[in-house]
Amino acid sequence: MKSYDDKHIKNVAFVGSHHSGKTTLAETMLYEAGLIGRRGRVEDKNTVSDFHEIEKERQSSVFTTPLHTEWRNYKINILDTPGLDDFIGEIISAMRVADTALMVINGQHGAEVGTEIIWDYIQRFQRPTVFVVNQMDHPDLDYEKAFQSIVDLVGKNAIKIQYPYKTKDGRPAIIDVLKMKMYVFGPEGGKPEKHPIPEEEREKAEQMHNELVEKAAENDEELMELYFEKGTLTEDEMKRGIKKGMLNLELFPVFVVSALNNMGSGRLMGFIDNVAPAAYEMPPEQTLEGEIVESKPDEPVSLFVYKTFYEPNVGKVSFFKVKSGTVKSGDKLLNPRTGEIENLGQLYIVNGKKREPVDQLTDGDLGAVIKLKSTETSDTLTHPERPLRFRPLQYPQPRLRKAVKAESKKEEEKLQEALRRIHSQDPTVVIQYDREMKQQLVGTQGELHLQIVDWLLKNEFGINAEFTKPKISYRETIQRPASASYRHKKQSGGAGQFGEVHLKIEPYYEGMPEPEGFPVRGIEEEDLPWGGKLVFVNSIVGGVIDSRFLPSIKKGILEVMESGPMTSSPVRDIRVIVYDGKMHPVDSNDISFKIAGAQAFKKAFMDANPKLLEPIMHVEVKVPEDALGSVMTDLQGRRAVIMGIDSAGKYQKITARVPLAEMYRYSTTLRSLTQGRGTFTSEFHAYEPVPSNIQEEIIKKHQEEKDNEK
Repeated sequence: MKSYDDKHIKNVAFVGSHHSGKTTLAETMLYEAGLIGRRGRVEDKNTVSDFHEIEKERQSSVFTTPLHTEWRNYKINILDTPGLDDFIGEIISAMRVADTALMVINGQHGAEVGTEIIWDYIQRFQRPTVFVVNQMDHPDLDYEKAFQSIVDLVGKNAIKIQYPYKTKDGRPAIIDVLKMKMYVFGPEGGKPEKHPIPEEEREKAEQMHNELVEKAAENDEELMELYFEKGTLTEDEMKRGIKKGMLNLELFPVFVVSALNNMGSGRLMGFIDNVAPAAYEMPPEQTLEGEIVESKPDEPVSLFVYKTFYEPNVGKVSFFKVKSGTVKSGDKLLNPRTGEIENLGQLYIVNGKKREPVDQLTDGDLGAVIKLKSTETSDTLTHPERPLRFRPLQYPQPRLRKAVKAESKKEEEKLQEALRRIHSQDPTVVIQYDREMKQQLVGTQGELHLQIVDWLLKNEFGINAEFTKPKISYRETIQRPASASYRHKKQSGGAGQFGEVHLKIEPYYEGMPEPEGFPVRGIEEEDLPWGGKLVFVNSIVGGVIDSRFLPSIKKGILEVMESGPMTSSPVRDIRVIVYDGKMHPVDSNDISFKIAGAQAFKKAFMDANPKLLEPIMHVEVKVPEDALGSVMTDLQGRRAVIMGIDSAGKYQKITARVPLAEMYRYSTTLRSLTQGRGTFTSEFHAYEPVPSNIQEEIIKKHQEEKDNEK
């Protein structure tokens, strides 16, 4: 491939809902530019983009695939993304390095499920966007409905560049109101015939042309003056105004194509070449250190790694964007996160699974390198004398969590390494070991996402895994004071064991006064690893228990608190007052008082009206208004406490407190209730008491599990 400078490189992320035609459009562009000899089909499992086995099996994109094509002395880097929000991490990674988003819309249905979620991320990344209405030649095309769905999404700044038309002899055509020409296609598509706009469409096309002229002029004072002076703009002037409008996020051009039948792709590529912004035209990026980095070839080199992929027989492939300077094969660059110097070795440009070696890549270009030692997704590689870090990718929290273990215990270590690699490849797969519940947890964006993880474990790592509902981390506490005593006495020849402890326990709360009726010899406050406190009060008088045994009493109490009497859940927020006891001059020792303290605490705990606490999540649910009622009903069925409902544009935002135990598979339910349009976030809020009837069920289930283990 020829070398391109930064002014002739365009980076475009193809986004859109499931089955909108992104992969087919990318395939058509590669074919139209002559980079491939024949067009593959998703159904035939032979496209350049969807090359992974799981994608062939599902006949849809699962990963973002980097591609590139050449059109009239420009290089267009394409990032073909999945359409389902289970794979939102892939879309986020692509959006981070693209300079333009190309949103593909199904011409039969308009903006569909998932489009609004993708649009939300486009706005977060502030990316100029082109809309492409696909299936222009389909008999069920409803172009006006599709265009209106774009307007509903982005507002009145959506502007038609083209609209579909059928000639009198029934041939599909595109009327282009920027160039004021009609492109007529044969049944096989390809290069169109150029015709004047038919007389019966002339008035409509001129009206749309004038609207486009006005919209282009609005974004540039100089163009506005020219427009007032001449009453129109030239095509080049319009292109300049359209580009400014796109960069200002105030103009969203709308094109039409038939990706399947190769109609309109050449014209679309021409627009990307001439109008879509290049990296050097985008706002410069600020690093975590506050430094401004401009996309210029004469700046020190810096790269941002936006994706990691593990390829069989190759290993780790790191995909990057050159943020500044020119990177060359063999360069040694610093990873500021790890402090390691990485040797880049051979550089590549990528088309699906094919890699083409190149000697260098300039600022704004996309490339790949293999077998970096310590570099992961979101890392920066930079000139050693200019250590800087670009802001890392921010991914959404998992919406589904499950416990996972290998079916064979022999494969547990292998499972851990496989999960580590899957997380490296897809950071939205969150791996966490719950030490308290002794469970390996995997978090995903939904059921489908989890199925992909399972497929990868089976097919790429040869591991059969079991996924189960995670255990809930409950807490135990008390609701009233109680007292108890315990004498530990053991005699078996030789030295015996003796210790007697009298104590009182109380519910602890911040700011509570010192205990009444007991002398206070000392107070120790202990922040517990699982949350809450133990306050240990020494009220021993007369030396009935030697002070050297008090730490052992406390240690015994802490061991019980670590695995509580009701459900083996940790105990929290208790004040213990040790006020009496007995010693033996020979047989008393640390172990005796540890046992006595533990047993006395257990007895008092069960007399103090013990209570289970459950984790409560702060949940925010964003839903379309027409689904508000059903979502509210479902939340209330999950024991949610609704804190408020607010408008959020076209959506309603519900704020609620929901028990974690009731959140299992909520993402699946929400998707069903809202036809995929609802989203939610959740984070830990507090521990609160479990209702009595549910507490009884939990204790009963715990006892049954203990009995089964015997």
